[in-house]
Order: sequence, then C-alpha cells, then structure tokens
Amino acid sequence: MSYPDIKVTFLGTGTSSGVPMIGCSCAVCTSTEKKDKRLRSSILVQSADTNIVVDAGPDFRYQMLRNGIKRLDAIVFTHPHKDHVAGLDDVRGFNYFMQKPMEIYGNEMTLEVIIREFPYAFTEKKYPGAPNIHLNTISSKPFQVKDLLITPVLVWHMHMPVLGYRFGRFTYITDANRIEENSRDVIRGSEVIVLNALRKEKHISHFSLSEAIAEVKELDIPTAYFTHISHQLGKHADVDSELPPGIHLAYDGLTVMV
Repeated sequence: MSYPDIKVTFLGTGTSSGVPMIGCSCAVCTSTEKKDKRLRSSILVQSADTNIVVDAGPDFRYQMLRNGIKRLDAIVFTHPHKDHVAGLDDVRGFNYFMQKPMEIYGNEMTLEVIIREFPYAFTEKKYPGAPNIHLNTISSKPFQVKDLLITPVLVWHMHMPVLGYRFGRFTYITDANRIEENSRDVIRGSEVIVLNALRKEKHISHFSLSEAIAEVKELDIPTAYFTHISHQLGKHADVDSELPPGIHLAYDGLTVMV
C-alpha cells in the first residue's frame, strides 16, 4: 500500500506533571539542557494537505504558538485524562481564523468526558466566543481526515482502553502498559513507532524503559522514539546514550519524516 509522506513534530514529550515538575529540585528538573524541558505529550502530524494534532493537553495553547501552527484540521484524542484533553478550549483561535468548527475524534468514553469537561461548548445557545467543536466518534475502524488514513490501535493503560494511532508507516502510542496480540498485528510493518517510557522502575499503568525496549524488539520495528517521560527517567543525554541502536528518547521540538 502507498502512504503519503508525513512530518511528525513532537509538541510535548513529558508525563502528566511535565518536566520540570513543580516543586522539584532534582538534577533533571533543574537541568538547563533544552532536551530536559518537557511539555505534556502531544504530536503534530502533517502531510502535504493536512495538519492533525494528537491530544490537546494543558500546554496546547503554548505548543501551537511555539510551533507557529496557524491551521489545524483536526484533533485526535487517545483517552480522556486531563493531561491529554485540558487544553481543548483554546481551539477558539482556530475557530475564529479558520471560520469553522474544530473536528474532534475520539472513542465514546473520551467524547463523553469532553462534553462533561467543556459543557459550555455544547449548549443549544452558546455564549459568544465559546469553542466551536464537532465531535466524531471512532472505534477500531480506520477513518479518514482529508488525505490521511488513520487506523486506531487499542492498547491498555492499566484497566483503561486507550487508542494509539497508525498513520501509514508511523505508529504513535502513549499511556500504555499492555498491548494485546491483535493490536500488535495492526502495528507490525510500521517503520517508526512512538511508545511511552515513563521511568526505569516498573509502573502500574505505563511502560517502564525496559518494557518499552522489549516491546519495540517484539514488534521488530527499525526505529523507535520514547515519549511521556517523567523526571524519574533521568537526563535526556544520559538515557539516550544507553539505548539500543534504532531506539531514541524523543524531545520537545524533534521532527521526524516518515
């Protein structure tokens, strides 16, 4: 199958508290290295015709400004945790300048939370300036946003179902600690994968660093980047230098062509 070339920009690569973490004086949080500064996890996927963001967390507004994004066709959500949905109100700027609703894609559970968290966006008579949002419920079936075919990948965040996404040769998965075999079948054949790797110690709902490495090897994908990183993992330069060939720590602002 022929896939359009895409550019992926890591808008944020941090866990729910971000890095540095408020109140922390550890070596990572006090580092002056740019790659140790991590906003909440999100990516921008761009083809020749389409701009899509995956997740809009608390840093969404700053991420859009920092990366100069003036046009956005859709936001695709992985799950409804605050660090992935809290910035949705700031689509208002895109509404104003693009003069249309923002297309939102997510599973039923995620869209229910969005309606509950942003009720003023869905009232019959909206307050002027409220975000204009059009909800699209997705399941496990592939769906199309302009020229991009997007295939959901079901993974597990402890007991919560989370959607990763495959964009042609590229797969993005965050907030997971288990991938079942039928979902591995959807992922296999990707040229690049992104996985969460929270820290070195085992965690109840996220892959640890060693678990993420093992998952990449099991899937036999040549290039991998790790995201959703906490300050507990260590400094970027130290950890990245210890990783196997083809596996890297992502960082805010990294771009990958696939």
